[in-house]
Amino acid sequence: MGARKDRRREQEAEGGSVLNQVGALPFRRDKEGNIEIMLITTRQTRRFTLPKGWSMKGKSDRKAARIEAKEEAGVEGTIAGKAVGSYFYWKRTERCFLPIRVTVYLLETRRTLSRWKERRARLRKWLRPAEAALLVDEPELVSLLRQAGEDGLQS
Repeated sequence: MGARKDRRREQEAEGGSVLNQVGALPFRRDKEGNIEIMLITTRQTRRFTLPKGWSMKGKSDRKAARIEAKEEAGVEGTIAGKAVGSYFYWKRTERCFLPIRVTVYLLETRRTLSRWKERRARLRKWLRPAEAALLVDEPELVSLLRQAGEDGLQS
């Protein structure tokens, strides 16, 4: 994110706005048919989360979420047409914390890449939904992951 966009987003947040991002919830089925969800680590704090990022000019939110999943997690697949849910978190910047609402789209993973853009900056891990829920910090994301496990995930 460039310095100008950083400052604009900080000003929006200072004005009381919650900023919006899009994210993907990559999933697959193991050999027994059980659902697994991929989590990735953040670049700076190394906490587990979903691949996510800002909306992209000229692209739908679901397409932006698919691009983020490929760049950050090295996964490709079929992205759902509608969001599965959303969650809130605080994004740490050099100057402040930004309030962010992430709209999440299911991504049925067809291919896990061995080489991808951010492979040196992040770790990734396939987990059962209940295990994934234990590793994330955001309460609304915990709920989303638990619900995903209960619903059986259909993109």
